[in-house]
Amino acid sequence: MANSSRPKLAGVVTTYFKYSHAQHIIDRFLDGYGWNGEHHHPPMDLVSLYVDQVGNTDLSRERGARHPELKLCPTIAEALTLGGSKLAVDGVVLVGEHGNYPRNEKGQTKYPRWEFFEQIVKVFRDSGKSVPVFNDKHLSWNWEWARKMYDTSRELGFAFMAGSSLPVTWRTPSVEMPLGARISEALCICYGGVDSYDFHGLETVQCMVERRRGGETGVKWIQAYRGDKFWDALRDGVWPKPLMDSALCRSHTLTPARAGFNHIFPTTDEMRRLVRDPVAYRYEHADGLKATVLLMNGLVKDFNFSAYVEGSRTPWSTQMYLPMPDGRTTLANFFSPLVNNFEKMYLTGKPTYPVERTLLTTGLTAAGVESLFLKQTKFETPHLAIRYQPTKESTFWRT
Repeated sequence: MANSSRPKLAGVVTTYFKYSHAQHIIDRFLDGYGWNGEHHHPPMDLVSLYVDQVGNTDLSRERGARHPELKLCPTIAEALTLGGSKLAVDGVVLVGEHGNYPRNEKGQTKYPRWEFFEQIVKVFRDSGKSVPVFNDKHLSWNWEWARKMYDTSRELGFAFMAGSSLPVTWRTPSVEMPLGARISEALCICYGGVDSYDFHGLETVQCMVERRRGGETGVKWIQAYRGDKFWDALRDGVWPKPLMDSALCRSHTLTPARAGFNHIFPTTDEMRRLVRDPVAYRYEHADGLKATVLLMNGLVKDFNFSAYVEGSRTPWSTQMYLPMPDGRTTLANFFSPLVNNFEKMYLTGKPTYPVERTLLTTGLTAAGVESLFLKQTKFETPHLAIRYQPTKESTFWRT
């Protein structure tokens, strides 16, 4: 830590506009946020900020004018050294989401998280010391780079956290998967696009199944299904329909299948009429657990989990609750537990949940995209032999 009683943080972001991830995260360090019945100001100061793309809707200049202690920096190195020659902050907040970045032939947005991370690490190496880093969402669109990010954090010995709000937000009902549970199948039904919200669906599953007996063992293979192949797989029972139905019953946004009462449960034919371009990822862990993530735009707008858990007579299910901004509010509340978790890392030097979860879900996201690119064939994943143990208690937001 620096010689101040309050840790100093540097922010490194792709872009900073209303409702961007940078706004949701950086604003909480600058202005505080509501937490458990009071307005919480993090016991640390965000003193510098690098913004890669400054557009017409940029908020960083206004934030800099309103917070004189915030230094807007033209380079990542300056944000970390505060204009000097050595590391001068106690932690780094890396938000590489949103902005005008190219997409490759597989549909992956090439957000420069790895490139930003490399510049951060260069300052660490040049300074002969390192500090905790949080990386928003998955580590990189490129698996090899993601693995290097993880390995580098271990090599240099700094605390490293990553991921999104899904594992830490509220749950309805507010339940915790029992540590040591025997789980044979797990499923998430959600919405969104490939190489974006698919990561959230994978996180939804992983934060639950990592708590099974023996902990996480890694993933052997993954297969994607899209369009007609998705419906064929549903018809053929590739994933359990009862688990799908159980997850759907947790949704707050299930689209009415017919005019009239909205509690009428949709048939498969009605789902087919409602859903645009469905995508499924089906994969198997090394210990035999099978899991499925279903992206069903037009049917739901939330993230719902279900599983077969030994000892439960019915499928075990819950929803990861993400109340979205409605045009009147400026912040999505579900970012609060995310910030609160990695805020603790800057104070203690220890992650509150394992970064290996994000390493695995990063790899699964890239592998799912690869399976789609290879015409929806099974993609073997020996590189995802990632073993780890969960924390004793889940870190989701209990209120």
